[in-house]
Amino acid sequence: MFSCTTQTKRCSWLFALFVLTYLTSERASAKPESLKEVTDANWEQILSGEWMIEFYAPWCPACQQLQSVWKEFADWGDDMGVNIAKVDVTEQPGLSGRFIITSLPTIYHSKDGVFRKYQGARTKDDFLSFVDEQKWKLVEPVSSWFGPSSFLMNSMSALFKLSMFIRRCHNYMTEQLGIPVWGSYVIFGLVTLFSGLALGLLLVFIADFVFPSRRFSSPDYYQKRQTMEQARLIKQQDDAHEADGEEDDDEEEEEEDGDQDEVWRRRRRSPEGRPEPKGQGLPDETLRKRVVCSREEEEDT
Repeated sequence: MFSCTTQTKRCSWLFALFVLTYLTSERASAKPESLKEVTDANWEQILSGEWMIEFYAPWCPACQQLQSVWKEFADWGDDMGVNIAKVDVTEQPGLSGRFIITSLPTIYHSKDGVFRKYQGARTKDDFLSFVDEQKWKLVEPVSSWFGPSSFLMNSMSALFKLSMFIRRCHNYMTEQLGIPVWGSYVIFGLVTLFSGLALGLLLVFIADFVFPSRRFSSPDYYQKRQTMEQARLIKQQDDAHEADGEEDDDEEEEEEDGDQDEVWRRRRRSPEGRPEPKGQGLPDETLRKRVVCSREEEEDT
């Protein structure tokens, strides 16, 4: 009887211990993760509240050394009312471009959408004092032009995403499809060329549709154009007539010059029709003067 009672108590104690262990594990599993993961899909949540965000890469040695310290710091986040987060730049290229990450690891402090870059020592105590003592107020905030929600940084984010997409396509074509590297470059070059042409044509069509030319939209445009064509044809005809008249004048002058030359040649010959003896001929200038004088006398008579 006594042994049965003892066994019953042991069973009850074991059952109570099992229930307590189960409840404790459930609470532990239900406790939210102190270190949050920020991605391109949920990054806008860091625009409200206070945050400490680490940008890292798995292959970075300095980032690997900081991981244990950053996890310990994250355990204090709930007590201080601060959200501790991390961003893997290899998986989130959009955030890498949005925050212009040029070195790893990079740490940012955010307070209601105002971002400041942490430049202090990377120990748990320094992180705690930076937040608890509000040392972040001494750091100059990032300009609104370069804030993660600005138009410029949205464009940078899209550019980084595009570069990562191109890289993945290149790896797929070279590794999975067996296309040589130069073949992949040729494909990307052709795609870029045709994309630029298509985009240019689209912009031209949009510009013509939104801002049509006043010249073509004018009601009397075609009438003015016809008048200008007629005036141009008339001018061409006038120019052709003037050219013909100049040619006729040139021909008449040539004929007159030919007659004068014939007269000079006749005057220089002897009366018998033979050339004058050598030494008795007169200079050309003298003959011309005589011819001119004789013509004037004939006109006077």
